[in-house]
Amino acid sequence: MRKKPTLSRITDIATTRFFNIQSMDVEFSNGEKRQYERLKPPGNGAVLVIPMLDDETVLMIYEYSGGTDRYELALTKGKIDDGETPLEAGNRELIEEIGYGAKKLTYMKSMSIAPGYQSSETHIVLAQDLYRESAEGDEPEPLEVVEHKLSDLESLVYNDDLTEARSIAALYMAKEAIRQQSLSD
Repeated sequence: MRKKPTLSRITDIATTRFFNIQSMDVEFSNGEKRQYERLKPPGNGAVLVIPMLDDETVLMIYEYSGGTDRYELALTKGKIDDGETPLEAGNRELIEEIGYGAKKLTYMKSMSIAPGYQSSETHIVLAQDLYRESAEGDEPEPLEVVEHKLSDLESLVYNDDLTEARSIAALYMAKEAIRQQSLSD
């Protein structure tokens, strides 16, 4: 039976614009003690959106990624602002990043990234019934928007430009959700 460990002495070791690095003492139910470190970003989490132009065509972006120092192919994503729900943030990010809004937004699930040491949470949203709309966002340069077919998903996930696990997982989730929708229609 799992019993959650007791946390004590949680201390901020370093703080940046995007992360707090924390140290925490952890005591397990069997009496074992360890010191863990974790990245704890400020804010309300993030949203990752799967924008579907139609039931087969997903809109993706090329965006510079500092962690890999290259342009990565990924899905639309961003921080959830204060007072926003994941669906509202998803629609705002769509409008800012790819020039579309969505009439139909479906919450899929929340995902973590490296939960052993990072506490961030990303909410996955499927966006359908798109319409043209744009607004200025916080990107330092215009993003390249590209279309891909879900029927080509097996080869797309092996594209060297698509390395982000959240985007890959979300694409598989979207493909199955759309398949289920078509079965129920």
